[in-house]
Amino acid sequence: MNFEQFQEQIGVKFHNQPLLKQSFTHSSYVNEHRNRGLEDNERLEFLGDAVLELAVSQFLYRKYPKMNEGEMTKFRASIVCEPSLVHFAENLQFNDLVLLGKGEEMTGGRTRPALLADAFEGFIGALYLDQGFGTVLNFLDKYVFPTIKPGAFSHTMDYKSMLQEVVQQDLEGQINYKIVDEKGPAHHREFIAEVTIQDDVCGEGVGRTKKEAEQNAAKEALDKIKKK
Repeated sequence: MNFEQFQEQIGVKFHNQPLLKQSFTHSSYVNEHRNRGLEDNERLEFLGDAVLELAVSQFLYRKYPKMNEGEMTKFRASIVCEPSLVHFAENLQFNDLVLLGKGEEMTGGRTRPALLADAFEGFIGALYLDQGFGTVLNFLDKYVFPTIKPGAFSHTMDYKSMLQEVVQQDLEGQINYKIVDEKGPAHHREFIAEVTIQDDVCGEGVGRTKKEAEQNAAKEALDKIKKK
């Protein structure tokens, strides 16, 4: 599938075609084509993450009027997380469109969960810039919102939210996350995160994205707390 076919499939024609391609452009592709003046999708991913959270928050607020803040927060976290975003991206064949460097391609980047989740967020960011929040909502109404039902995302675990809840209920102190190290080349980066509670290091996690590393650090902290 190419970008023209993709737009026909979703029923949206981008005004700014380079912006659409940027949303699928991995940093490894940019590094291998420096003379083209390309941009990767990392800034669009940042924007898309925020747009997606707002859209899902609005949907949950209107769809479930009896759901309290805590329940909505957990529900939203289970939807706007890597496993769920990968599911949405795979259903729309995003892996066919991602632009990768040769090294990333050879190491299976096209099917890497973190990369597909980033592409989905990047696309949402690009769609928002190109056609506004209303078009984003229309897109989500076709491809994401119909899948949102209580329990539908119970397979996803948001360890950061779980740790926050445990600390608020049973412990005292401020939770902080910090990326303490980065390893590997740009197209195969690995992040190491630490989580501290009241300045005490309680967990460490490794991941292909900062989010994944923080989630794994929170999981280790939860495991330690349960053993005490």
